[in-house]
Amino acid sequence: MSHRLLVLGCETMRDGVVVAGIFFAAAVALFMAARFVVPAEVAHLQAIVLLLALVLIMLAPVVLISTFLLSVLPGAREKLGRCEH
Repeated sequence: MSHRLLVLGCETMRDGVVVAGIFFAAAVALFMAARFVVPAEVAHLQAIVLLLALVLIMLAPVVLISTFLLSVLPGAREKLGRCEH
């Protein structure tokens, strides 16, 4: 099962970049929502939204780095060489 997760292809690289972009955009949106939309009087709701935004902003580079590291594994060059750019 874990070997199937390490299979890298053209779609997987594109998906990794798209997911990282979505995580980053969602984190920025949550930061803005916590600052301007969520009232501070509600029991720690602002802190919860900020924590979720922080988790997303930390996961975006993790996804990009892991996608890069999978692309430099031995044998990945042949698979990526057949991609249409």
